[in-house]
Amino acid sequence: MALRHAALAALLDEELSGYQLAKAFGMGVANFWHALPQQLYAELAKLEREGLIAGREVVQDTRPNKRLFTVTEAGLAELERFTAAATKPVFIRDDLLVKVQAADHVDTGALIAQLTERIAFAEGRIELFGGLLRAMRGERGEEDFLRHGDRIGPYLTCLRGLEFERANRDWYVRTVAVLEERRAGHG
Repeated sequence: MALRHAALAALLDEELSGYQLAKAFGMGVANFWHALPQQLYAELAKLEREGLIAGREVVQDTRPNKRLFTVTEAGLAELERFTAAATKPVFIRDDLLVKVQAADHVDTGALIAQLTERIAFAEGRIELFGGLLRAMRGERGEEDFLRHGDRIGPYLTCLRGLEFERANRDWYVRTVAVLEERRAGHG
């Protein structure tokens, strides 16, 4: 997947400025695609040059003018092509796992501290995704929303982000417990 497809998908529901798109990536899209704001701005310019999005200038009285972007028919066709193409499985690539792999041969104190930081990070993300999911479905229950909601794509990707962070947190907690128990046994 390229950043272009993630940006196009994020622009499907509404016109967004580059700043708003960066915020969307920071919240909802970040569970499956990470991009820095400067990468997004560069990608928006490229997508507009290629005719996959259209931008329009919005004049503001008390702030600088802004550009709002929307997906064009060509952009929708690109997303259709991308969606139909086969995808490859993803693999975990995480420095922390390399460190855990070496746990039998290194002092685990720093490793336990890093895992503990990851627990806190995952819990923050769990809270974020839970709030986003509640906001998306409103007063509806989850099953009702999944059956009858207007747009379930963002909901489903956010749900995947929630499950991913829960699994990460659970693994971090278990790994810390194992390392602390083994450390106490060797002490």
